[in-house]
Amino acid sequence: MDYFKNDLSSLHAGLLNKDFSAQELTAETFEQIKARDQKIESFLTLNEQQALAAAKKVDEKGITDADKLAGIPVGIKDNIVTKGLKTTAASKILGNFKPIYDATVMEKLHAAKMINVGKLNLDEFAMGGSTENSAYKITKNAWNQTKVPGGSSGGPAAAVASGQLLAALGTDTGGSIRQPAAFNGIVGVKPTYGRVSRYGVIAFGSSLDQVGPMTRSVKDNALMLSAIAGHDKHDFTTSEREVPDFTAKLDGDIKGMRIGVPKEFMDQGVADDVREAIKNAIKTYEKLGATVEEVSLPYSKYGVPVYYIIASSEASSNLQRYDGIRYGFRADDVKNLEDVYVRSRSEGFGDEVKRRIMLGTFSLSAGTYDAYFKKAAQVRTLICQDFSNVFENYDLILAPTTTSTAFGIGEEINDPVTMYMNDILTIPVNLAGLPGMSLPAGFSNGLPIGMQLIAPQFGEETMYRAGYAFEQATDFYKEVPTIGGEN
Repeated sequence: MDYFKNDLSSLHAGLLNKDFSAQELTAETFEQIKARDQKIESFLTLNEQQALAAAKKVDEKGITDADKLAGIPVGIKDNIVTKGLKTTAASKILGNFKPIYDATVMEKLHAAKMINVGKLNLDEFAMGGSTENSAYKITKNAWNQTKVPGGSSGGPAAAVASGQLLAALGTDTGGSIRQPAAFNGIVGVKPTYGRVSRYGVIAFGSSLDQVGPMTRSVKDNALMLSAIAGHDKHDFTTSEREVPDFTAKLDGDIKGMRIGVPKEFMDQGVADDVREAIKNAIKTYEKLGATVEEVSLPYSKYGVPVYYIIASSEASSNLQRYDGIRYGFRADDVKNLEDVYVRSRSEGFGDEVKRRIMLGTFSLSAGTYDAYFKKAAQVRTLICQDFSNVFENYDLILAPTTTSTAFGIGEEINDPVTMYMNDILTIPVNLAGLPGMSLPAGFSNGLPIGMQLIAPQFGEETMYRAGYAFEQATDFYKEVPTIGGEN
């Protein structure tokens, strides 16, 4: 089974026609993972026994035409809890944690009869932009193994890009689906905040986190989002609005669509090759009949400091549950209760997690709350208003996903400020709770360049329509990496 030559629809057709069984497909997927992941290192835990048993059940019950995703393997970012299957968030502090329940998105995938083949690497607690902050391994970029895959969803992105899977779930707090999707030349979507349940997702920034699909094509992505979206009684932040079939309007026709390009997102700091690819994408949209005009998001330049104050504050609150008492890692030879707390956290958390806990705790403290957290929350409102003003006249916003192509492993890991600035183009979308998509828009020196489409809240259908039209007009998504070779 060559995943580079298939999509979810062709796999569904093959299973429906009994060209192969779900068991055969799953077994072959594990063979591919074992062969390719030695170079990529995207998986933390394989779920082989349970996956083959689940595939056997699917075969026994049979697959109908309505079961669009039944019997198809999927990978899961390791901060999404999976019943009975180790979930670490790539942290030593959760090294042996086996959840006793499934996240809501996992229940939805089980209902769709997808086969979970394993858990994928990430930056510890989803804090990072390169997957170098994992406590266990450094995942490599599918196109060049000396480059980072991006983060924090670097494991899912590299697994899909390297042809080990057709689909995976990631999470996006400040760009953690879209940035690695851009670096690996795949499609990654961060849905509207509240479109997908966060129940069972290990919390980082509760007002920012969102689960989303990572796939090789726009249609595959739309299929996946249709399966995982919807209201959840366990998560009061989920929307009650009906989930449409996101594939229904993928016809390539975007005539009359109005697209805004923020001048701030094409400004200094964006590499020439990335800017050129986006200019070419704009020309493609104009040929397809869309109107593309420059717009302004003046407060977006404050996105990075606002995000790192708010996200770190929420993280410091969320991570206080890891105390060495209830579950997770506990330091040995402790003398008293304070020793349990201090040493368990000191030994269990990595440097980046500690950095963000300290930054967040400082921002929330009595003497600094007004100067930092309150002010950041106020500027967040201004960023939201910027987007609202643009969407009064435009259907979508188009921009680069990242300022450059993937950087080298080890190049930026010791410079937190430079690393944080990599998210400058993705962060505003999370702060405003909007849906965003990254899809391939070109290549430079053998590395993919990502284009970002941003829609109004619950505007995923429009975003998918525009993404699909571009994809069909350009075929960048058909390019595949040569694993272990030069691209």
